[in-house]
Amino acid sequence: MNLEWLKTGIGPLKDLLTFLNKEGKTSDVLKKQVIRELRNNLNIFHNAFLNEVSADVMIDMLSNETIKKGVESNFKFNKLKSGSIEPYHVFDDRNKKYIGWNAEKLIEKIDEKIEELKNIKKMNGNSVAKVKNNVSLMLSNLYYRMKLLADFIKGPK
Repeated sequence: MNLEWLKTGIGPLKDLLTFLNKEGKTSDVLKKQVIRELRNNLNIFHNAFLNEVSADVMIDMLSNETIKKGVESNFKFNKLKSGSIEPYHVFDDRNKKYIGWNAEKLIEKIDEKIEELKNIKKMNGNSVAKVKNNVSLMLSNLYYRMKLLADFIKGPK
């Protein structure tokens, strides 16, 4: 799969991954797990880009299990970062539409997209190779949402 869209986002990703490792050292177990899942998912994109991994493998590896656990236990995802996304959190033009959103709303969209990708794969013989959906765009949107969440958590305030 062509991951050219990821080229511009790889540079700042290493700093975000380092930050998420540090941020994951909290006594709040579910918060720690959500940050860990975000970090691991971003790492999947990073390594898929470096190793030219197929969309099918990426989709299989992406996880939203901790988000599901959080929903079940009524976790307040705004614990990740209070407030809302401000223009200074947004480093990619495509994410400007999320200005004003909070962590909980962004997590819901991330969860929704992971579920959608996994369902599309299941509905099509366990492969997205021949689907009519633009899976590359869907993965790209998911990546930039996750990166925005990490930038938001890291950012000032």
